[in-house]
Parts: sequence; structure tokens; C-alpha cells
Amino acid sequence: MSRQLRPTDVKRLNRLWRRRTEGRLALIAESVTQPFNLGSILRTAAVFGVEAAWLAGNTADPSHPQVGKTALGSEAKLRLERTRTGAEAARAAREAGFRVVALELAEGAMALHEAPLEGDVCIALGAEDHGCSPTLLAAADATAYIPQVGRVGSLNVAVAASIALAEARRREWAASGPEAPGAHEAPGAPGAGAPATRD
Repeated sequence: MSRQLRPTDVKRLNRLWRRRTEGRLALIAESVTQPFNLGSILRTAAVFGVEAAWLAGNTADPSHPQVGKTALGSEAKLRLERTRTGAEAARAAREAGFRVVALELAEGAMALHEAPLEGDVCIALGAEDHGCSPTLLAAADATAYIPQVGRVGSLNVAVAASIALAEARRREWAASGPEAPGAHEAPGAPGAGAPATRD
């Protein structure tokens, strides 16, 4: 019977995944004005090991109380930088060694699962209502979209950020080999420490 891992076991499991992770991730949030959305984005960014986040345009202030309600302190674990425009953020990300991939339903965009997310990648997100600005799209190295098959035409920006960051990490982990750590491998978990058998 399965049971939830204890907090200490979760930390150990996370350490196993960190050992399999080498690629750097960064994020651009351009004019994400709703504090709850920004808080959710920052929390997801911290979970997936985002190194830096550029907050461009009139993106909400990360010190806003409503950001904290969803970020739950994770904003303190990220390097946050302010820029005047999304294009400036893209240039800063590129100077820091990142490939900038804008997430947008735009002409020439490729499906997310085919986008160039290998290596050091910065995911760029636009405003809740009108998406990435034309100048940010022009400054990006590539543009990707999330395929949708339902009858709703768009995703919440925080949800879109989660999908894109998870896909970037999944791509790296899948390429690193088939032996992914399972929850049972966390020291202290049921079955942990049992010797592996190989043919």
C-alpha cells in the first residue's frame, strides 16, 4: 500500500533529481499584472530550479501581499531583476547565456514538445490579456505554443508557465537516461536501501 512521503523523504528525493539536472532555466514575465498569477509563476519557477527571473513592463511587484499568498516565500529563493521592457529582458537573458523561447500563439511558433528547450533556456511569458509584446517576440530566439485540443482557446499564464518549465526539465531528464529516481528510492521510504537486481 502506498503512502505519502514524509517531508524529510521528499527533500532527499528532490536531491536525487537535482543530481540529474545540469541545464540552467530562467524566466521572463512581461506585464503579468495579477499578483496571484505572478506568485504562482514564481513558486513554480522555484520548484523547477529557475536561476533568474526578469520582471518586465508593469509586472506586479513581487513584494505585493497577494504575490506572497501564492508564492509562499519562494520569491526569496529566486534572483529577480526588473527591466523596462520585455525586449530588454530578452537581451539580458541572452547576455547571461540563455536561449530565449517565447511562449505565444504566433505565426511561425512551433509546438512546445518540438521547441528548442535543450541546454540553458529562458522561457518568456506575456501579459494575461494580450500575451507577449511584438518587441519581445522579435527579440526571442524561438517561439513556441502549447497544443490545445479542447474548446477553450487559452490557458492561464501561470498554468502555461508550469507546463513550459516542466517540459524543459522533462526534456533534459529524458535525455539523461532511463533510470529515473522513484519515490521508493528516497532514503527512509518503504523499500529504500534494498539492493537493485540486474541481469
